[in-house]
Amino acid sequence: MKTLTLKPVRIIIFAKAPQPGFAKTRLIPTLGAEGAAELAQKMLLHTLQAALTSNVKMVELCTTPAFDNAAWHDILLPQGIAISDQGEGDLGERMARAAQRGIDQGNAVILIGTDCVEVSAELLNDAVHTLNAQDATIHCTIDGGYALLGLNKFSTFLFSNIAWSTGAVASTTLSRIGQLGWSLHVGQMLHDVDEEQDLKYIPRH
Repeated sequence: MKTLTLKPVRIIIFAKAPQPGFAKTRLIPTLGAEGAAELAQKMLLHTLQAALTSNVKMVELCTTPAFDNAAWHDILLPQGIAISDQGEGDLGERMARAAQRGIDQGNAVILIGTDCVEVSAELLNDAVHTLNAQDATIHCTIDGGYALLGLNKFSTFLFSNIAWSTGAVASTTLSRIGQLGWSLHVGQMLHDVDEEQDLKYIPRH
C-alpha cells in the first residue's frame, strides 16, 4: 500500500432544504409532506453531528437552494460549519464544483449526502484513514448509488454524463476511477433512506 502526502480533509455535505414538498418527496405518500420534511431535517442534523464529532476539522454544508433563501430561515444548524451554495446544474456539476474547490485548496475531500443514517463519526474517521493511503474511497449503497466518495485527486470524469438517481451510479463511478488508474478502497455497503421500504434502516431512537 502506497503512502500519500497527508492532506487536511474537508467533509462536504450536500443537502436540500428540509421543507415540505421539496425534501424526501418519495416518502410523501407514506409520511405526508410534513412528515417527510421532518425526517429530512432529522437526517440532516444526524449527518452534521456525525461530521462534527469526527476527527475532521473542516465541515462544509453545501445547500440547495442557497442558504440565504427563506427555505432555510427556520432551520437551526449547529455551530462550526461552513456554508456554501450548490449552484446550478445537475448533481454531477454541483458535486464537481465543490470537490474541485476543496482539492484546489490543498485538501482531500469527503463528499456525502444526508440520505444515509449509517454515516457516523467512526465511518468518516475510517474514510480519512483510508485517504492517507489511497487516491479514492467509496461506500456504495444497495440501490446502486453511493453514500460517500472520498478523493485526494480531482477529475470531472467522475461526475460528468452520469445517470444520477439510477442503479448505475456506483458501477459507473467505480469503472471511471479504474480508467483513471487511481488507487481505490471500497468500503462496506450502506443503505439510503429514500422510499417506504428503506425506513427500516432508521434506528428506533
